[in-house]
Amino acid sequence: MDLLNTLVDKGLRRELPTREEALAVLATSDDDLLDVVAAAGKVRRHWFGRRVKLNYLVNLKSGLCPEDCSYCSQRLGSKADILKYTWLKPDEASQAAAAGLAGGAKRVCLVASGRGPTDRDVDRVSQTIKAIKEQNEGVEVCACLGLLSDGQAERLREAGADAYNHNLNTSEGTYGDITTTHTYADRVDTVQKAHAAGLSACSGLIAGMGETDEDLVDVVFSLRELDPDSVPVNFLIPFEGTPLAKEWNLTPQRCLRILAMVRFVCPDVEVRIAGGREVHLRTMQPLALHLANSIFLGDYLTSEGQAGKADLEMITDAGFEVEGADQVTLPDHRAGTAGACGSHAEAGCGSHEGAGCGSHEGGGVCGTAAVPAAGEPRTDLVAVRRRGAGTDLAPNA
Repeated sequence: MDLLNTLVDKGLRRELPTREEALAVLATSDDDLLDVVAAAGKVRRHWFGRRVKLNYLVNLKSGLCPEDCSYCSQRLGSKADILKYTWLKPDEASQAAAAGLAGGAKRVCLVASGRGPTDRDVDRVSQTIKAIKEQNEGVEVCACLGLLSDGQAERLREAGADAYNHNLNTSEGTYGDITTTHTYADRVDTVQKAHAAGLSACSGLIAGMGETDEDLVDVVFSLRELDPDSVPVNFLIPFEGTPLAKEWNLTPQRCLRILAMVRFVCPDVEVRIAGGREVHLRTMQPLALHLANSIFLGDYLTSEGQAGKADLEMITDAGFEVEGADQVTLPDHRAGTAGACGSHAEAGCGSHEGAGCGSHEGGGVCGTAAVPAAGEPRTDLVAVRRRGAGTDLAPNA
């Protein structure tokens, strides 16, 4: 296919595709899907080899957010039956992080719900960063705390943070349909503040909220212009009790085409499969590793993910390898920055309500119940997190 040959050539040269080429990737047929994955896989392997970076989330503060992001289970007015707790103490957060690091993660992502941190919150997170780094040599730490005020990114950097995550989520043209309590420009401003402070900027999107192909291309092109080191791709988890609970628009094939488009537009950045991979990619998750070079290990913020052991087996069985702590994630021309961060939902920064087959009852992707027909909602794969941070139960990592 001439389109794919052109896109591979451009990806190897870090050349931006045209909007028409990006839209054409999303419009390819299921018959051409493996060709699309193979083409984008060439670009992924050129810049990142067969390495898969593992990231681990610690939800520092869950629920009770004053923002009205429609996708979020922690939003204002949410009726989702999620865990709600105030700030973890630094030693509690460090203990939670240790589980993910023991499982092979090289980056810890510290997330807190809310519009943005107060100066006291920044002090609290700074103490947590120091506690984690003192106990885990070489670990990367990313913060995701919502909208930043002047000077806060610099303070986080001084405390030892390597990266900051804040997602654009959707196109500027449709942003007001998803959130009304802050603006698209607010999000752009926070990503720019992180950049200016010397933090590795991480910003991504959420697919499956009813957007058009044009919206998806718009947000990915905007991300390319912002030039983050990492672009997390979230697939909406339609949590019961949120305004988007009925939005079940994704198929595994659609998810793969979206990931391929992101890889072609952002060839040399860390593309992370974030929330929703277990729910929407399901048994096609291994194919997605040919497109993305990074995933989260274990559970997410308010939902459960695939068992950490299953993640590691999937990576090995697909012919990939876990990226070591001594390996640099980014290509040489980007390696001067701190790396890349993850996508963290309800911190005012992006949806990432994953679910899967961890240890929760009901089976998830490993269950034995009858499988719904293609295109039907997979509510059986959405499980509220009941373990790890904020509970007395061991985390999934």
